[in-house]
Amino acid sequence: MFLSRRRVSTLFSAVATSLFLIASGAALLPATIAPAAAQSDAAKMLVDAAKARGAVGEQADGLLGFVAPVADPALAAALAEINAGRAQVYRETAARTGVTPDAAGQATAQQLFARLPAGQYFKTLTGMWVRK
Repeated sequence: MFLSRRRVSTLFSAVATSLFLIASGAALLPATIAPAAAQSDAAKMLVDAAKARGAVGEQADGLLGFVAPVADPALAAALAEINAGRAQVYRETAARTGVTPDAAGQATAQQLFARLPAGQYFKTLTGMWVRK
């Protein structure tokens, strides 16, 4: 699907705003929406630590993934919690902007890749993990 520069800019703004609300605990969202998009502090801390050690990385679809298999059920649950929140934001963004949830996720992934600290991993659309 081809998106005009204006539509891409609008999509980036909407996704960035949505992710900011998730990262800030969704404090500005109505109470009926916040639980679906919020992530717990514990989940964020677990995933951030795993990203720093190279066990978890950002994927081209805008979700998090395991760089290598991990047997930690708490980390797997944290990853699932955050991915569920992100997927909800992508669906909401898609409904507002007229793009697919996949396009919203991929647009977000490009922004996340650009902001990744050196040494962290991201997974390209071809399925290859790359260390920044």
